[in-house]
Amino acid sequence: MARRRAPTMTTLALMAFAVSAAALAAAKECTNIPTQLSSHTVRARMQASPAPAAEWRWRENSHHDHFNPTDESAWMDLMPLTPPSSSSEFDWAMLYRSLKGAATVAGDEEDGGGGGEFQFLEEVSLHEVRLDEEGDGMYGRAQRTNREYLVMLEVDRLVWSFRTEAGLPAPGKPYGGWEAPDVELRGHFVGHYMSAAAKMWASTHNGTLAGKMAAVVDALHECQAAAGTGYLSAFPAELFDRFEAIQPVWAPYYTIHKAGNHLHLCLMAMRLTCSCKCLIRNSPLQIMQGLLDQYTVAGNGKALGMVVAMADYFAGRVRSVIQRYTIERHWTSLNEETGGMNDVLYQLYTITKDQRHLVLAHLFDKPCFLGLLAVQADSLSGFHANTHIPVVVGGQMRYEVTGDPLYKEIATFFMDVVNSSHTYATGGTSVSEFWRDPKHLAESLTTETEESCATYNMLKVSRHLFRWTKEIAYADYYERALINGVLSIQRGRDPGVMIYMLPQGPGRSKAVSYHGWGTQYNSFWCCYGTGIESFSKLGDSIYFEEKGAKPGLYIIQYIPSTFNWRTTGLTVTQQVKPLSSSDQYLQVSLSISAAQTNGQYATLNVRIPSWTSVNGAKATLNDKDLQLASPGTFLTVSKQWDSGDHLLLQFPINLSTEAVKDDRPQVASLKAILFGPFLLAGLTTGDWDARTGGATAAPSDWITPVPSSHNSQLVTLTQQSAGGKTMLLSTVNDTSLAMLERPEATGGTDAAIRATFRVVPPSQQQLLRRGANGTGVGAGITATAATIEPFGLPGTAISNGLAVVRAAAPGGKGTTLFNVVPGLDGKAGTVSLELGSKPGCFVIAGNAGGKVQVGCRKSGGGGAAAGFEKAASFVQSEPLRRYHPISFFAGGVRRSFLLEPLFTLRDEFYTIYFNLAA
Repeated sequence: MARRRAPTMTTLALMAFAVSAAALAAAKECTNIPTQLSSHTVRARMQASPAPAAEWRWRENSHHDHFNPTDESAWMDLMPLTPPSSSSEFDWAMLYRSLKGAATVAGDEEDGGGGGEFQFLEEVSLHEVRLDEEGDGMYGRAQRTNREYLVMLEVDRLVWSFRTEAGLPAPGKPYGGWEAPDVELRGHFVGHYMSAAAKMWASTHNGTLAGKMAAVVDALHECQAAAGTGYLSAFPAELFDRFEAIQPVWAPYYTIHKAGNHLHLCLMAMRLTCSCKCLIRNSPLQIMQGLLDQYTVAGNGKALGMVVAMADYFAGRVRSVIQRYTIERHWTSLNEETGGMNDVLYQLYTITKDQRHLVLAHLFDKPCFLGLLAVQADSLSGFHANTHIPVVVGGQMRYEVTGDPLYKEIATFFMDVVNSSHTYATGGTSVSEFWRDPKHLAESLTTETEESCATYNMLKVSRHLFRWTKEIAYADYYERALINGVLSIQRGRDPGVMIYMLPQGPGRSKAVSYHGWGTQYNSFWCCYGTGIESFSKLGDSIYFEEKGAKPGLYIIQYIPSTFNWRTTGLTVTQQVKPLSSSDQYLQVSLSISAAQTNGQYATLNVRIPSWTSVNGAKATLNDKDLQLASPGTFLTVSKQWDSGDHLLLQFPINLSTEAVKDDRPQVASLKAILFGPFLLAGLTTGDWDARTGGATAAPSDWITPVPSSHNSQLVTLTQQSAGGKTMLLSTVNDTSLAMLERPEATGGTDAAIRATFRVVPPSQQQLLRRGANGTGVGAGITATAATIEPFGLPGTAISNGLAVVRAAAPGGKGTTLFNVVPGLDGKAGTVSLELGSKPGCFVIAGNAGGKVQVGCRKSGGGGAAAGFEKAASFVQSEPLRRYHPISFFAGGVRRSFLLEPLFTLRDEFYTIYFNLAA
């Protein structure tokens, strides 16, 4: 994906023509100077600030004077001015001719529509794909968690602001966060909810969800009818007046949508001022897309008429702007975030075939941005990422609808630039919502990196490109970004808890950032909207169909699922063996069943990932070996398929490193560690110096799998304080021990890591024998010498001085050995830790339950002895943390690292990039 394609003849001709035109036309460049207001984080913070300070900062940061005077003559031949009072009909056909630079009016026959040479792979319906939700598979679990959240949300609260704006009674109370009644972005999440609900219902046919999404559409239909103009929004139309007047406003078109004008416009882009600020975040866009998905995916016929009415309303607004001013005023207004308005309008056109929808889509193809990409100018730096990725997605739809090859070139070039210069090892992109200097990502490794929305939209870009080209690189990218960039934004199994940014810096945490984890009812950021969509359509890019006389199926993702291939009467069931770090192979099983006894002739094309290797790769069909091609290609099997056919795939999966996208020699040693497509994060608060053993060392030389047997050696040691609180023996600052109070929530936290220890006898035999109920140790346990290793600090041990030190070899002076003996208090399930270097001396908790120290048994009895015995006795509890099946130990300079897949982490502090030069 990082390679740069050679320009095609079409592109070269465009470039030559553009350069000559620019030389003749006193060109204006498309500036991409960002302002703070381009950031949704800044906008939200300013809106929440008290007036008048907020109003002053709002206006100061809007930089009205940034817009250069327009070059009126450049646009006079495109659309003449019409007095506002004129009754003359707006000529959409004439406008289309001008946009196309053509002599004839566009008709349905001139739009490629995927016909002829444009044979794309077909998307398969989510209704025909079922993810395996049984067990603990990462995809099924993520889908199940998201469905729980969608069902939790209440219809009356979702549509509260819509009803209020329409003057209708609004029972209940509104949600908070970005959906609050005083936030200009309100309503955007409802559009995402309709899209997510439609796709989740298609994926699961959950009856409760079907009722909720139908009720949302009915409520919005009532609101639109009350308005009487086709307008449908949770905020007043006055926001669009401000938008059209180039005044500060927060993304009305973003909410309406929800989430390339041919050669003539590409040339215009070189004369057009484009500040590319992100002041508006497509509210109409989200609503239109949500309704369109309710129609196309969920089959709600009412929703289509609502989308058409909205499109007609906004066509009238755009027409009015062009008539009252010039078309350039409309282009200038696109310097705000309109999201994928072009995308949803192209989708609508494929259904209605109404030329107005096609022209309106063209009018939202932001020329100052797509024009730069059309002439292959690598100038993404400074642009707001998620303002512009949806514009590219819309350009991709333009290619699919019209067959215009320029927009294929634009998308291809864009993907190459982002992946070669602006992408992290996760597959995500952006820092604080923007693209910064290309190939300088080392200086962008912070907390506010990789906006979740941007990853969601980059997946759309790669998905389109794969459908057009069948190139494995796009499928590999999709896998990487889906596993690491999408699955990582959910907080485990907590429904409705997601993040805005995915931190990439050393020693960062998903929980400790500007936004941190969101809440179920008081966040509703843009990334909540795209998040619920991502987890509702996990099955949409596993299978792609190739229609024709000889049907074919492309299987590009390894996700446990079942696909009902109606074209052939075949059912494909995919199973994936759960991975562990000790596995050397990813094993995938594809089972076929046929509706008819004579089967169906068809072709299966199965992705051979680029991350695997030929050595050890294997494929069998009904236990017979198949010839495998090299990684980065497809295994193609054509036959008459019958029930019982079984294709088994075995792909070697290895450790690898990947350098950060930075061309400066001084940071060349910063690399991420991957296990196949899984990005491994090290549990650390900031240390990133690895010890590799030399430049020629392979990753397997300094990174070793964590044996599954290690989980049986884990324990959490507790005591009850005088106040009845549960205290945990824990490490502090990676250097010492203390008794800390058990937090209310321990799952996925640093507290759980600090309070978990591995008790390792020199013989490596299992030390702690669990009772029948799974807790405690049976009475009569014999004294056993053991090293006590903090969970998050592999290769270290607790010394007899109660400090965390590098583990010493067993024996010697015994400074890291303890005798684990039955608890001195005589209670079942307790143990005491006797110093190996000082028999009769034990680890004891202080009277206050805080300080941990060494105490030695004294002769005699009485209350003092009883108090000592109690302080030296710890209850053995189930460990608060366990090793993930995919876990590794990596050697470090000052300490070693525990590596786990990034998507499994919740609140823990971690590091993605390691300094391998140390």
